Amino acid sequence: MKQYASVKNLLKFKNAKDIMKYSEEISNKLNQLLEKNYDAEKGYLNAMEQVDSSKLKMFFKRRASERSEFAKELRTEILQYGEIPEDSGSLKGTLHRNWMTLKSTFTSNDEEAILEEAIKGEKASLEEYNDVLSERNLPPSIDSLLIKHKNAIQAAINTEKLHEELVS
Repeated sequence: MKQYASVKNLLKFKNAKDIMKYSEEISNKLNQLLEKNYDAEKGYLNAMEQVDSSKLKMFFKRRASERSEFAKELRTEILQYGEIPEDSGSLKGTLHRNWMTLKSTFTSNDEEAILEEAIKGEKASLEEYNDVLSERNLPPSIDSLLIKHKNAIQAAINTEKLHEELVS
């Protein structure tokens, strides 16, 4: 079991069963975010294949790489809690990527449509991170990791909006 960073967390546990339940709860939350990061990575790689602009290709490649790194960090945390990390994305993410491909096929400005969908996906990710962070029972190390991810996602949204203005 991972050592818990605060005495407050340790005091609320009455027995080993409580500690195991806490570890499972934390891991479940992190697994949800892990799936979201797998989805985002695949979505960005898909978007990279759909655009012609070399700048956008590079932008999407960097975002995919960033999300891969987030996934590695989350996997490490989940393993430290003695749980098994998810190994793929969600059905919802697959459906979103398929929608992006279909939408780009039927729209006149493919790059703008792809950027709009990327922003939509990032906003959904940001919302999930905010939901997990709003639950105040996370250890400080995980809290700071998730805040780092959340800030990077917000920066990506801001950059995507800028790219969208340049494309339209």
